[in-house]
Amino acid sequence: MNPTFTQERSQRRDTRRPLLSNNAVIALCMVVTLMEGYNLIVFGSVVPLLLQDQSLKIDEATAGLVGGIVYAGALIGVLGGTALAERIGRPRVMALAAAIFALGSAFAAIAPTPEFLGAARMLTGVGVGAALTTAMTLARNHAPEGRGSLVITIAMAGVPMGGTIAALVGIFLMPLWGWRSMFWLGTTMTAVILAILLSCRITEPTEVRDTGLTPVQKFLGLFKGRGYIFVGLVALAAITNMTTWLGLNVWLAESMRSMGFSLTEALIFAFALTGAAVIGSWFTANAADKHGSAKVGIVCAALTLAGLLGLLLGPASLIFSLACVALMGIGGHSAQNLINATATGAVAPHSRGTILGLTNTMAFIGSFMGPFFGGLAFTADGAPGLFALYAGSAMLCLLISVGLFYAHRAAPRQAAETPIPALVEG
Repeated sequence: MNPTFTQERSQRRDTRRPLLSNNAVIALCMVVTLMEGYNLIVFGSVVPLLLQDQSLKIDEATAGLVGGIVYAGALIGVLGGTALAERIGRPRVMALAAAIFALGSAFAAIAPTPEFLGAARMLTGVGVGAALTTAMTLARNHAPEGRGSLVITIAMAGVPMGGTIAALVGIFLMPLWGWRSMFWLGTTMTAVILAILLSCRITEPTEVRDTGLTPVQKFLGLFKGRGYIFVGLVALAAITNMTTWLGLNVWLAESMRSMGFSLTEALIFAFALTGAAVIGSWFTANAADKHGSAKVGIVCAALTLAGLLGLLLGPASLIFSLACVALMGIGGHSAQNLINATATGAVAPHSRGTILGLTNTMAFIGSFMGPFFGGLAFTADGAPGLFALYAGSAMLCLLISVGLFYAHRAAPRQAAETPIPALVEG
């Protein structure tokens, strides 16, 4: 077949699909991350019933491993998706990734053994990892000037919104249809979003596409001069924050139930965690665009630590515990958004995907560590041991966030002293 004719026919087919505006791209990215959030966080909602399923015979330690392995898959997805996006474009990678985590959700729904469930969750993670960085980068590249923190928050609001849907639907769905119904629902909703992705057309800004740098040059440019200090702190902040945040998403419901709360109350706690994350992130994002993402990130890290200390040391009442969980939700989710906003605000437009690929790689390492080590802590010492573990990682994140604030302030001076191709003034 004539290659020119094939290319022209492909271009004519593309022009028949509607070209999305900047706002529409940001909204679509949020919808994609909503399904990512559902497919990630749904596991935390099903853990109480999963442990009671005699056909699987799964214990707490194995549940922690299965809960964490999705993030090992996400690590593969973010690395592969970032590299593939340089070849075929981010819109295509986002559609491919959605198809993969839809398939993983369907496999989880029919899992006959813990091993099969683990493999299904890992496949889900591959799709989620590829889609997350892609959606975040696409949204950031279509952001209005000076609204980077808000746009990243809008796009990433889908993650806790998906978790909120999982917790809320689970209250009504699981008592009737069991834990498998939650994965079937995720498969169906993701298939609908995939159809929307395939019917639309997205283009990226010229300053993102028109660069003579190779992917390797973009990556190495991040470390030029003293850039390695900034990148290192961003990476450490992402690891420690996600260890806490995703660990809580997996283990909070079961931990609260072990403290004497009912299953419905435990799911309400999971709903409060993700619901507070969604609502609180709008306030933290606007504050970040006014006062700086690195500065507000310190406040968010402190909120997470305060909530955990409250659960450890305060009274085990429903109202007080809900307030502590809300603080953890606001702090954990917003801190990660602002880590990403700080990172993308310190690099040139063409390197945003590169640094987000790096930070999300580190984040998914923390996301694997959180549920896994949380399962070990819960098995050994119950809910107090779990919350003490996460309080330790939250304290580390707070200290690193302070260092990141000063490194970000120094970035313009470093850029003036040393040629750093990828860095710009923050």
